[in-house]
Amino acid sequence: MSELVHVFADADGFGERMPQIPVYPAYRNGSIAGYVFFSADIMDSAGYSAKPMNVAIGIDLQGRIVGAHLVEHHEPILILGITDEHLRAFVAQYRNADIREAVKLRSVSGSDSVSRVVDGISGATVTSLTLNSLIVGTSRIVADALGLLGDHRPGSAAALRDEFQSASWADLRTDGSIAELALTTGVVREAFRRQGAENLPGLDGPAESNFITLYAGLASPARIGRNLLGDRVYADLITNLGAGSSLIFVGATGLYSFKGTEYRRSGVFERLQIVQGSRTFTLSPDQQRIIEKMPLQGAPEFRETALFVMPEDSGFDPAAPWRLELLVTRTSPDRGTVLEVFNLPYDLPARYLPAPAQPTVAQADLVSVDWREVWWSRRGDIGILASILVTLTGILVFQDALAKRPLLWNRLRIVMLTITLVWIGWYAHAQLSVINVLTFTNALRTEFDWTFFLLDPLLFILWSFVAVALLFWARGVFCGWLCPFGALQELTNRAARALRVPQVRVPFGLHERLWPIKYILFISLFAVSLTSMERAAVYAEVEPFKTAITLRFMRDWVWVAYPVALLTAGLFIERFYCRYLCALGAALAIPARLRMFRWLKRHPQCGRECRICEQRCPVEAIHPTGEINPNECIYCLKCQTLYYDTHTCPPMIIRRRRRESRAGAGAARGVASGENPAKATQDTAEVKP
Repeated sequence: MSELVHVFADADGFGERMPQIPVYPAYRNGSIAGYVFFSADIMDSAGYSAKPMNVAIGIDLQGRIVGAHLVEHHEPILILGITDEHLRAFVAQYRNADIREAVKLRSVSGSDSVSRVVDGISGATVTSLTLNSLIVGTSRIVADALGLLGDHRPGSAAALRDEFQSASWADLRTDGSIAELALTTGVVREAFRRQGAENLPGLDGPAESNFITLYAGLASPARIGRNLLGDRVYADLITNLGAGSSLIFVGATGLYSFKGTEYRRSGVFERLQIVQGSRTFTLSPDQQRIIEKMPLQGAPEFRETALFVMPEDSGFDPAAPWRLELLVTRTSPDRGTVLEVFNLPYDLPARYLPAPAQPTVAQADLVSVDWREVWWSRRGDIGILASILVTLTGILVFQDALAKRPLLWNRLRIVMLTITLVWIGWYAHAQLSVINVLTFTNALRTEFDWTFFLLDPLLFILWSFVAVALLFWARGVFCGWLCPFGALQELTNRAARALRVPQVRVPFGLHERLWPIKYILFISLFAVSLTSMERAAVYAEVEPFKTAITLRFMRDWVWVAYPVALLTAGLFIERFYCRYLCALGAALAIPARLRMFRWLKRHPQCGRECRICEQRCPVEAIHPTGEINPNECIYCLKCQTLYYDTHTCPPMIIRRRRRESRAGAGAARGVASGENPAKATQDTAEVKP
């Protein structure tokens, strides 16, 4: 196979696939120099497309990756400017990576947040993280199964051997993989009574009631960890932890909490500690990994669970016996605080200790990536985006106050559009796309997993905000304020107006008949995506976002010509693309029909006696009869500035003149009666129309 040569170039030849483990020996000078395998033979992995990815990987006898080559992917996100060459260059970075160390990504924003880093692909965060977890995770599983990590200290997590088998909770309990300590209220009460402490709070229940049933076990071996945590979580953990780290599982049922609450202030779990020989290991929140669910068949309904990481340099030996100490404290009226310690001993079953026989590597499920780490690495960008969205929310909530100040509205709108174009679009690459919609609907039809969407925090936050905004303000919040290409269209049209470029107003009859084009485009893309996301991604080039925003026009002139033509049309017909061709706008308009409120105000005279708003609407979203079409409105608030304009809107002009007339009449009466004219004018002006 040509892929084998790609990943182990200095090998003289390759052997047949091994019967026990799906790997191919690589030979040099007649001796085995390493092994080559396909990630798909070790574990199934899906990226943003929720379809398989496959990487050919070569490892040497020292546990280093000597080469990696992308064999298969189906990533539709590549429509946003990422090519096969980008992905192959990314995968090639893993050459010479030591799989004993944590191999993670440099944040796409440019900040380093890990020890051993490779450069992620800007604009393809989910794909980058999935490939990283796939390459490192499968390499560790194979290297561990082949005994290539045996150069770690005796008893380290990497030295443990384990033939993975599907096991139930009862199986793990029976063979000692999980140990149990059951304490009834009566047992605990008796232990304190022997100290001379009686009538303690929390121990006055029935003697047979479950005070706590504590379970503990080493979760590093795959037979324990993968069955306890599930394939995806386990693969993620072994990918992101050092190869010598150990995982300790703790779970409990009953009245008593083994975590307590004091650890939030002290930084140490005061009710739990591990003792091994003469050493005592305290546990800190930094060592804890949250277990969101327990997929293991037959497991109890735990009150609480935790997974603690014991680093390799901590001195903990997973192969040696250890015990979990549970500390129970109570306050006695006579003796003050009293303490009792209960021990849960643990001895790793012999089946997990190093053995000559090589285990079989079973198939694993989808690779998961810790999205929390991704969010933390991009916390700066998240903070900026949150500030932008909070500001926009303020604009929408207090729109009436803003609309009454048209100069402030105009300046604020220019600033917001510039931020949207430059920061959200050109810098953060957070331009939403119809591809995101199609990928989401495809995930709902197949195997939906929030993890892949959480891996790109800016897109996830934007989509969440837009989803909520659809219920309150319809589609216009995104189209009018958060779409970088929409902002580019409006800013270029403003420049054209300043240069007195003539504006073309499309007759409403024709304008109304051109609206369906974007809906036809979206429905067509959706229909294609039902059969092939790859083909839909290609057809989605009808969006100019990739060229104009993601690639910032740095593309072959044939591709640049399309968005330039749209922007040119937009110089004469404001937001030409938004009006008639935007498939994403059509996708948002459909659920926007469910909006709960109508915030945009209209006068009874609108469309009947006056059509100023209709004539000045930048996208002609106002019907000649006066009503606003929410499917077309971009919520720019232009009509609201006219609504309150006392020198443009006829109803407001009438109100102003009445007010001025009353003020003049009041001043005249004041003069006739000898009052101060200025005071009379002021008093009259305060009368509401």
